[in-house]
Amino acid sequence: MQQRYDLEERLIEFAVAVCAVSGRLPRTRVANHVAGQLIRCATAPAPNYAESQSAESRRDFVHKLRICLKELRETHVWLRLIKRLNLSHGADVENALREANELISILVTSVETARRSS
Repeated sequence: MQQRYDLEERLIEFAVAVCAVSGRLPRTRVANHVAGQLIRCATAPAPNYAESQSAESRRDFVHKLRICLKELRETHVWLRLIKRLNLSHGADVENALREANELISILVTSVETARRSS
């Protein structure tokens, strides 16, 4: 049996992974600031995507997907900053960056498809 692809579940898993990254950051003023920002933007796409599933119109659907995209792009920047500041060591940041890129690509395609079909 083929498993159904569930973007919402993937966004939740991404949020969990990024929260784990933020939990392993050092307890410094800079790292605490970055961790707070990272948690806020990384946990936003999943509930916004869930909201998009009951959008009131195609336009509302696209708007909600764009919010997800905006939050994913912000998450990507914070992850790059963590890497550049050497706040985290190991593959977890690289894995999160790779997943952020993939999710951004998926949502860009989804927005373009939804806009074309309206």
